[in-house]
Amino acid sequence: MMAMPQSNLLTDRSLIFDRAAPAEVSGYVNQYVGNHSLSLPCRSPSSAKLNHTRFGNLDFCRISYGASARVQSPSLDGIYHLQLLLRGKCLQQQDGEQRCLEPGSLLMINPQDRVDLTYSSDCEKFIVRIPAMVLESACRDVGVMGQGTQSPKFVRAHYRLAEIEGVADLLALMCKEAETANRQMMVEIHYQKILALKLLPLLDASSERGAPPRSALFTRLDQFIGEHLSQDLDADWLAREAQVSLRSLYLLFEHEVKLPPHQYIRRRRLQQIHARLRDSNHPPRSVTEVAMDYGFYHLGRFSEMYKREFGELPSATLKGLNNV
Repeated sequence: MMAMPQSNLLTDRSLIFDRAAPAEVSGYVNQYVGNHSLSLPCRSPSSAKLNHTRFGNLDFCRISYGASARVQSPSLDGIYHLQLLLRGKCLQQQDGEQRCLEPGSLLMINPQDRVDLTYSSDCEKFIVRIPAMVLESACRDVGVMGQGTQSPKFVRAHYRLAEIEGVADLLALMCKEAETANRQMMVEIHYQKILALKLLPLLDASSERGAPPRSALFTRLDQFIGEHLSQDLDADWLAREAQVSLRSLYLLFEHEVKLPPHQYIRRRRLQQIHARLRDSNHPPRSVTEVAMDYGFYHLGRFSEMYKREFGELPSATLKGLNNV
């Protein structure tokens, strides 16, 4: 069994809780890492510990509850988890089967997966929270994408850390960068892309069963959209750029992303706003400022759309940045 790189995966620089009540730690995790319910023995010692930091669009979390605990969630809703078991044992229950994970095990959780995990009292995990848009973007970069509007899925749920060459060193390096004094958002985004590309071979979007490559026309339009998100983009402009009829444009978007152009553009804008609200190196002055930069002038309607996409109000995202 390979040694776990425990000392390299977050230090006291990112310590949030130490010797805390498990319920208190669980409340924080619900806000920043993933929604769940926590079941504990009647008497649980206040010995839970949590390290947490953001890195690009990712979240790194190192957690131990200090007591036997059961964590459940119907789904992660737009979020992937990469969970590395550092110490103790973790019992996973899924589809009527049980599997006991030991140190060195990697657990890959898809956004639609039901979560039911029971930790031993000495269990400690390192978790990477990955928004679906990060892996979807990587799929687009290499010309593959999951079927329909569904995000690509991990083919297997369980791996040994040693099976995925270079990931242990990459995670350690990313954690070190995340705890440096002079953080640079562009550096973090580059590391984020490297991790996503490392994970692509584990996704069905890059296997033989995956979808065919996107058309060159859509890839070009997608890049054009990304470069003009703050401008008054509409279907007419895209049709002129692509030199196709409006009907052909709508058929293209239906085939590639199962969305009409205006909804896809809106989704891309919301993703960009989400990234800006989480940018610790260039924090925005207000939600209103960022929303209006991308053409959202009705703030109430904008907040509703944002919450549907990311599960929280934009003000909560910005508040979370200011509190970290």
